Amino acid sequence: MLSYLADLEGFFGPLRLFRYLTLRSAMAGMTAMGIGFILGPWLIAHLRLLRARQSLRTESEVGNLAELHAEKAETPTMGGLMIAASIIVSTLLWARPNVYVLTALLDYGGLTVLGFVDDYLKVSKRNSRGLPGRWKLAGQALLTGLALLILLSVPESAGKMRELWMPFHKEVVMEQMPLLLLLPFLFLVLAGSSNAINLTDGVDGLAIGCTVTAALAYAIMAYVAGNAIMADYLFISFVPGVGELTVLCAALLGASLTFLWYNAHPAEVFMGDTGSLALGGLIGMVAFMVHQPFALVIVGGIFVCEALSVILQVGSFKLRGKRIFKMSPIHHHFELSGLHENKIVIRFWIISLIFAMVGLATLKLR
Repeated sequence: MLSYLADLEGFFGPLRLFRYLTLRSAMAGMTAMGIGFILGPWLIAHLRLLRARQSLRTESEVGNLAELHAEKAETPTMGGLMIAASIIVSTLLWARPNVYVLTALLDYGGLTVLGFVDDYLKVSKRNSRGLPGRWKLAGQALLTGLALLILLSVPESAGKMRELWMPFHKEVVMEQMPLLLLLPFLFLVLAGSSNAINLTDGVDGLAIGCTVTAALAYAIMAYVAGNAIMADYLFISFVPGVGELTVLCAALLGASLTFLWYNAHPAEVFMGDTGSLALGGLIGMVAFMVHQPFALVIVGGIFVCEALSVILQVGSFKLRGKRIFKMSPIHHHFELSGLHENKIVIRFWIISLIFAMVGLATLKLR
């Protein structure tokens, strides 16, 4: 909304600065941080009063990991509400509303509600099961269909969203993806990203720290994809209007940094599925709209590794009756191997940053 102040530059010249995407992105990031620091202590205190604690798995379920995480039993969950408030409010304040911004926020809001229901069931029933997996997938499928319906119904985005681009290719791979391919493809991107971040959220600061690097990478990709000159120079898809997602990614970056302040070991609050499911879906949605969904496999390399470790573990046990890791996701394997979670988290952050830089390099390597 504040972006429209630029239209009043005739009355006060400096207001023209609100036209600049870089300024509004910086302000969105700072606004998200400000909201988080104001809301954070209040929310954490109320979650503690409400005893909104996620039930941890027992020793019979996870063995020695239960002892390692015993001190986390009193830590409140649903901290994703703080992230959601920071992102949504700051984005609405600083981004010029268009189909891309509104679709991303709709998808993010829907997944936040879905994650909140899951967390609420875990808290109220005092167990770690929550919402059945099939209902989560159904919710993600519904939001995928709704997002695609909006994108294909608006002339501004209808044509561009059918295009398929891949890293290392200078030209579009498919100009008009059929709906029967487009719908499952978008679902795979959203659900895969959403569930991968959800799996990564297992130790203090890990998922949100890796989200910071992904948000930064996609802020740059959104800015480039929305700039005709840069997109032409780099031989990537130019999507008019998608640059406004830079503001959203900046808000995501600011909100993630603030949440990390409270989630760093020892965590004062967990994001829960309220945060992890929604953050993954938001990043996946942005990746799809800026025509960089395959780059997400690189940028979100840590999330991919975490998800693959679970798939390999389950597959190996079912096929061979043997486990590959001491426990999956893989960060738990390292915990049970004797590494302190701080060392695991910081090393994963470093690897995540490397993945993000490699992902950004794909913009030029074509």
